[in-house]
Amino acid sequence: MRVLAFDTATPATTVALCDSAGGEPVQARDDPEPGRRPNHTTRLMVLIADVLARAGCGWDDVNRIGVGVGPGTFTGLRIGIATARALARSRQIELVGISTLQSLALGAVQEARARGSDAILPVLDARRGEVFAAAWITTQVDGAPAAGRLLQPLAMAPSALAQTAAELGDSRLAIGDGAVAFRAVLERSGTSIVDDGSRLHRVDAVFTGRLALRSESAAAGDVRPEYLRLPDAELSLQATQER
Repeated sequence: MRVLAFDTATPATTVALCDSAGGEPVQARDDPEPGRRPNHTTRLMVLIADVLARAGCGWDDVNRIGVGVGPGTFTGLRIGIATARALARSRQIELVGISTLQSLALGAVQEARARGSDAILPVLDARRGEVFAAAWITTQVDGAPAAGRLLQPLAMAPSALAQTAAELGDSRLAIGDGAVAFRAVLERSGTSIVDDGSRLHRVDAVFTGRLALRSESAAAGDVRPEYLRLPDAELSLQATQER
């Protein structure tokens, strides 16, 4: 089985083609410079075409699409999931929604095992002083979405996450741009974090694809974004109305 996977929940646009035979994934990504707007709209389909061309595959060779469903930015998720739905319907390809946090956690399994960490804590910077986070048992990250999950995906303040993390096990590894942004807060709770420049902090569609290979497909309309909170525009409107 071949899976075309992509994730646009963060500023990065990441695409990969994975197969169940264990071949080397073909991947491509676009990472905007810090402070620059994401390029999901202009780069996603370009990267998909590039990956398929380099793999020597046509759409008839793709059996399933795996798309990251967040949590993440409202616009990024809308673009990625709308694209996945459209491709799945027009090409009659199976579709699977994959947690962006679980994908991030899967990428850190080897590092967590090397450190002897009991749990992996993927953390994304949600802006407005919050993070998106979840936690999995290190040995069970690659199972079904709920399998081995110690903490369901939540939006919370970093201080609240640090307190929660301290209750998740004796040894925890945190990864993701939220772990970098709030390193000091999380480390005070005894949580380990890899170096700021580590690739483990980046969402990678290869791991989205690997999870999609093990997941059950769904109707295109059933694959929905995992926002966890209202879009920033609605939060700003609520704040204005409450003044």
